[in-house]
Amino acid sequence: MNKRPDKDRIKSLRTEIVAGLIGYLTTVYIVVVNGSILNEAGISLESGMIATILISFLGTFLMGLFAKLPLILIPGMGINALFAYSIVEGTNLTFEQGLAVVLVAGLIFLLTAFSKLGILLKEAIPESLKHGITVGLGFFLILIGLEKSGLVVNGENTILAFGDFTSPAVLVSLLTLFLAIFLFVRDVPANFLVTMIAGTILASLFGVLESGSSALHIDPKEIIFLPSFSAIGDVNFWLAVFPLAIILVFENMGLLNGQLQMLKRETSYDKAYKVTAFSTVASAFLGTSPTVSAAENAAVIASKGRSGVAAVTAGLLFLATLFLIPFITIIPNTALSPILIIVGFLMVQNIRHIRVSELSESLPALLIVAMIPFTYSIADGMAFGFIAYPIVMIATGKRKELSLPLLIIAALFLFDFIMKMVGI
Repeated sequence: MNKRPDKDRIKSLRTEIVAGLIGYLTTVYIVVVNGSILNEAGISLESGMIATILISFLGTFLMGLFAKLPLILIPGMGINALFAYSIVEGTNLTFEQGLAVVLVAGLIFLLTAFSKLGILLKEAIPESLKHGITVGLGFFLILIGLEKSGLVVNGENTILAFGDFTSPAVLVSLLTLFLAIFLFVRDVPANFLVTMIAGTILASLFGVLESGSSALHIDPKEIIFLPSFSAIGDVNFWLAVFPLAIILVFENMGLLNGQLQMLKRETSYDKAYKVTAFSTVASAFLGTSPTVSAAENAAVIASKGRSGVAAVTAGLLFLATLFLIPFITIIPNTALSPILIIVGFLMVQNIRHIRVSELSESLPALLIVAMIPFTYSIADGMAFGFIAYPIVMIATGKRKELSLPLLIIAALFLFDFIMKMVGI
């Protein structure tokens, strides 16, 4: 008499596990991509991959266990570029000092999860500037991807120039990029993963594939990191903290709101937000840039993942990826760069939300869009827009619409510019 409920329970469990597997396959590319970006911030590729695996496992597992939601948490694309290229390289902080920035920003993010500070920040930042940051990050990722692929290089007499198209590596990059675009547009399942595998095979056929690690070496120092607060008295430290905190707050708010609406589980927002904030804090100790709710969670939801079982399944699969590191370290930049470029283009699509016809909103936002890639600094690019916004609003007679938090942020960015001009 109870056979039917048992069958339904088994079928439901199978559906959740399959959804978790699909979610893992659509997000596992982050292990190599994020590891590669962290490598440029000062740690080994293998350490970056281990950090990415561990935080993806921890955040996703906790999301399934405590929030009981089928959502995967992975290091955010764009945020990892902010960490590596602006926070670490751009301010000359060490990797450990950069992790301290992540920790402080994560604690601010965590504070917003248990107070009204998150709502205050969300309402203080104009939507146009939020979209401007997303679009600017998108163009920045495209630029990084083009440089990693060799399709664009620093020219002798120009800022950028075409790469050497007679080079086998550049040819492989070009072929892999076109393949990635085809697979993505065709919506092939796990298209990023397929791109990495196909790109690696192409690199091998053209003789541009480097050898990877022959065995897995896990040093305890590569698993747990201690953020360094030796630069906490430096103005640059705090000027790195608040852009990261702002991005973490409104990006996660946007992602979680959208995904929970798809699940029709809006009442679970508080739990999901708190788990996401905790995962961000943990990122600092595991040696990586902060996590966000993956955009690819749409694939999990589309696969009928509805409970925490899907997230727990994906989390355990991420943990098992530790044993694949000796194999996936051979994946070359030519196979990774198309993913950066495509993700960048997806972020650039947000430009449609900027009201170009309204100058007071569009001019500061488009200034951010232009200056992030041109200055090669996300923080500096944001500064141009945040400083310009009050100026434009005052000039157009909208001074009363300016919030105090926004004015404080603009003043801090202006203070940073003044410090740089006087050489401090």
